Amino acid sequence: MDKINAFSRRQLDNRPKEVRFCKRCVISNQRPRITIDEEGICSACRYTEEKQNSIDWEARKNQLKELCDAHRKDDGSFDVIVPCSGGKDSASVAHKLKTWYGMHPLTVTWAPFMYTDIGKQNFTNFIQSGFHNLLASPNGRLHRKLARISMEALGEPFQPFIYGQMSFAFHIAAKFGIQLVFFGENGEVEYGGSTKNKDKPCNPVEDWADLYFSGVTVDDLIEWGLQRGYLKDTDFHKSDLTFYKPPRLEELKGKDIQMHWFGYYHRWFPQENFYHAAEHTGFQANPDGRSEGTYSKYASLDDRLDGMHYYLGFIKFGIGRGTSDAAHEVRDGHITRDEAVALVQRYDGEYPKKYLQECLKYLEMTEGEFNTLADRYREASPHLWERVGQEWRLKHRVTRT
Repeated sequence: MDKINAFSRRQLDNRPKEVRFCKRCVISNQRPRITIDEEGICSACRYTEEKQNSIDWEARKNQLKELCDAHRKDDGSFDVIVPCSGGKDSASVAHKLKTWYGMHPLTVTWAPFMYTDIGKQNFTNFIQSGFHNLLASPNGRLHRKLARISMEALGEPFQPFIYGQMSFAFHIAAKFGIQLVFFGENGEVEYGGSTKNKDKPCNPVEDWADLYFSGVTVDDLIEWGLQRGYLKDTDFHKSDLTFYKPPRLEELKGKDIQMHWFGYYHRWFPQENFYHAAEHTGFQANPDGRSEGTYSKYASLDDRLDGMHYYLGFIKFGIGRGTSDAAHEVRDGHITRDEAVALVQRYDGEYPKKYLQECLKYLEMTEGEFNTLADRYREASPHLWERVGQEWRLKHRVTRT
């Protein structure tokens, strides 16, 4: 087997070999699908300019009001699906649709691999604040195996969660005859990525594989795992894969289910979502003061695998959780670029030790195997990493300009 398999190679080969950092925020051109223009400004910062100068937000809010007016039901049934973990962003979206627009949301949750205590508490607080919820807990044995396969095939364990997080909501919408599904924000334009759908309220289903699933479907993962002995035919039935995939076209025929981003209609400020959710849905920040790999205390708190996921992203792309948080806060005007550089230099790429042993046990890996996997990706990225004695060193770190 190649040290880096074809799935990962496909993503890694698309990285520019000359590392450049945005002159306005702290993101680099190693983030998948991001672009940095001739003036040194990234596509996410350019989109922020559009949000500030070109988009008529009052008109967009009126569009949302008209959309909700057209779909609101007064017969006692639900009229919108909101995928919701109880985190600041999804909780804020559900609450605003309910209280600002008079909708009757059914919230749905694709369970984390391993809840954190604060993640479970926030989920409970959200429901107790006044929301209906359907929680999907996938076949635990298969889900764990898929996470391990994702580690080996893609260099990170999160892919099975992403499949269900996107797909489950549409199955429930089809079953309940609900035509609206509202997610939070278009991460591709907000954080840096493809801008092809920046003027649309959603990403079409045909774009999901590339934009959300790293170009790899659950069927691809299953086939890969079977071929390499991580999985057996007896480990699953086809029904076990239902919620890892969008509904079949025949299931959606005539239902006119629409996906929308709340961030298309209202300017997206993660920090403001934090304040809103804390006030209205009982959301609580990380009691440890901050999350591993970053300085923030209110994002991605639900899953014990989060730290490992972000750390491996740092290994593959040279930018981690701290970079993502700081870049967005620069764009939102909450911190300066110099402050962001200092935060990135201090926290980005922090080793995920807090839940490491629990995560390794879940994935049936040793710490040595985990570190070896990380080293494989460093070796496959000579434009990013170099060995200095027994230590790996990142060649390019963001600096003040």
